[in-house]
Amino acid sequence: MELPSKTMERAVRELSRLPGIGRRSALRLILYLLRQGNDRMENLASSIQDLGRNAQFCENCHSISDSPKCSICSDPRRDDKSICVVEDIRDVLALEKTNAFRGKYHVLGGLISPMDGLGPSDLTIEELVNRIKSNNAEEVIMALSATMEGDTTAFYIYRQIGDLSIKLTSIARGLPIGDSLEYADEITLSKSLQQRVLFESTLSN
Repeated sequence: MELPSKTMERAVRELSRLPGIGRRSALRLILYLLRQGNDRMENLASSIQDLGRNAQFCENCHSISDSPKCSICSDPRRDDKSICVVEDIRDVLALEKTNAFRGKYHVLGGLISPMDGLGPSDLTIEELVNRIKSNNAEEVIMALSATMEGDTTAFYIYRQIGDLSIKLTSIARGLPIGDSLEYADEITLSKSLQQRVLFESTLSN
């Protein structure tokens, strides 16, 4: 059933296209915003427009940034030779909270998942391989979720860089199977980084 206001109907339809937000949730959010007044809605609209105009992907690690190179990649105190591979920026934020990693990141932009139509070419795996070669990286740390998609992606990357002269490790499985990094507490993540193991040793498990 369409709403009596076409303006509201359009707003609900657009919001309900976002992941995890159905039509009922979208309507509840729209009603909430209407009660807040024009200033609140204009600030929200302005921030989303600014996001579209100014946010970009770091040319080095593919994290989200306001400039061509993110603050982590621009930091001369971070170790260029150590690259931590993660799914998206939420994992970067989770790992940074631990203060246990002083290298740099590589954001894949997702995980290999045929069910979701995501293959290796949809991720930044080729860019990762090129980066490893050009930077003469010494260690690549797999910090992907303990899921089938995470394991599949890690194994695919291993096949791409396994012949290179590089130390390939994986964070220790202190994380419950099926959990994402973003939901792990800082102590667990810190221990997982500190107790990382050679990736090849995980293949027999």
